[in-house]
Amino acid sequence: MSGTLWGVGLGPGDSELVTVKAARVIGAADVIAYHCARHGRSIARGVAEPYLSPGQIEERLMYPVTVETTDHPGGYAGALADFYAESAERLAVHLAAGRDVVVLAEGDPLFFSSYMHMHKRLAPRFHAEIIPGVTSVSAASAAIGIPLVEGEENLTVLPGTAPKAELVAALRAGHALAIMKLGRTFPTVVAALEESGRLDEAWYVERASTSQQRVARVVDVDPTSVPYFSLIVVPSPLNQGWTDDAPTPARGPVAPGAVTVVGLGPGGDTQTTPQVAAALAEATDLIGYKTYLARVTARPGQRVHASDNQVESERAEFALSLAQRGARVAVVSSGDPGIFAMATAVAEIAAEPRWHDVAVRVLPGVTAATAVAAAFGAPLGHDLAIISLSDRLKPWEVIAQRIRSAVTADLAVAIYNPGSSQRTWQVGELKTLLQQHLPGDRVVLLGRDVGGPTQSQTVTTVDDLDPAQVDMRTLIIIGSSTTRVVRRTGGDLVFTPRHYPSENRT
Repeated sequence: MSGTLWGVGLGPGDSELVTVKAARVIGAADVIAYHCARHGRSIARGVAEPYLSPGQIEERLMYPVTVETTDHPGGYAGALADFYAESAERLAVHLAAGRDVVVLAEGDPLFFSSYMHMHKRLAPRFHAEIIPGVTSVSAASAAIGIPLVEGEENLTVLPGTAPKAELVAALRAGHALAIMKLGRTFPTVVAALEESGRLDEAWYVERASTSQQRVARVVDVDPTSVPYFSLIVVPSPLNQGWTDDAPTPARGPVAPGAVTVVGLGPGGDTQTTPQVAAALAEATDLIGYKTYLARVTARPGQRVHASDNQVESERAEFALSLAQRGARVAVVSSGDPGIFAMATAVAEIAAEPRWHDVAVRVLPGVTAATAVAAAFGAPLGHDLAIISLSDRLKPWEVIAQRIRSAVTADLAVAIYNPGSSQRTWQVGELKTLLQQHLPGDRVVLLGRDVGGPTQSQTVTTVDDLDPAQVDMRTLIIIGSSTTRVVRRTGGDLVFTPRHYPSENRT
């Protein structure tokens, strides 16, 4: 009966980070195999040593080359291919004889590990099992003590050996990043970080979790001192500058930064003002809800920081921290940023004393109320109120009281945020309120995705309002007593006259 091939992850270097299962399997194995350089020393064996047993056979798999210069006819790739084939056959002899073989792997066996070359050659022939290990990326994240990735962000792991252009592209596109295989590649990686605008966010971790661990800002690292067993971590954009204790790199004076809060308008690019377009083009960093940022085409060199829709305060703090370090930040909203959008969130955080040195400006945008009104004609042509139906930040009774007050005062009312997948009952409650205070034939307008590719418009009344027609992309306009719907061959018009009937004047 053949033995079992075990790919055992040892973790990043601290023997106490070896899992209980890995320790048990190491101690019970007949053969312990590990890779090493020409000097014969093995980091993997050193990590596993506390768990080794007397009498075990050790197979030292010594790399024929450690740099890409070789006289092998197949070059560096050919030399390694022959080495892996020969090493696999050495282990196959043990497995065929019924001996269990453990191949030690730093970190995780299938994460940038040499074990995978044994696995691909031996697993089709022998029973193989893998014990995962703590990766160096996790250890480095723990070493810097800054959350690595959260929410809807992505984590990109890059080899430092990749061409610079590929590194730059990935750095610009990614949220949180880890770059491995440094050593000789470090200067190229630093150049890619600088070109992508991510250098000041980057941390260097050397020999993570060991007694020789070293943590520093990348800008403070001497390129000649960087070993292969090191990596660079660029944490989550939401967590850059999250702690005042984090050291900042000494790089001399930086250009004054600023935060500009912009509104893209409710629909396509045609509703984005030239002033906002110019601010987007000038920005070094774009921050916002991922759906809104998807409408912006970032220019080369811009950093894009997308996040979930319910982290407004964190987003504002992140923008201010970047600006405080010299970045020109555009915080992106749809519609107008000052109406149920990011301008207030930024202003609330910027009011704190620690951000008083950061310049903040707000650029207006076409808001949903005016865009929807224009699609119908001019239903907001007289006095009006704007009310959000979302009860995420205020109680429903406050919303209900404001609706009652607005319609009792005979104002036209624009209703934002009427419903979502989590908020499905509010429009029904709105209809009930309207029926209690308005005649059933009062004009109600539904504008959905106005300015977008699926724009639709519905003219209805209070009694005929169908809540099922309304979603988060819909804005509702409730007419006043003077709002008129005129059917015309040249296109229907809905408008609220600027004058008021004389009998209603005081």
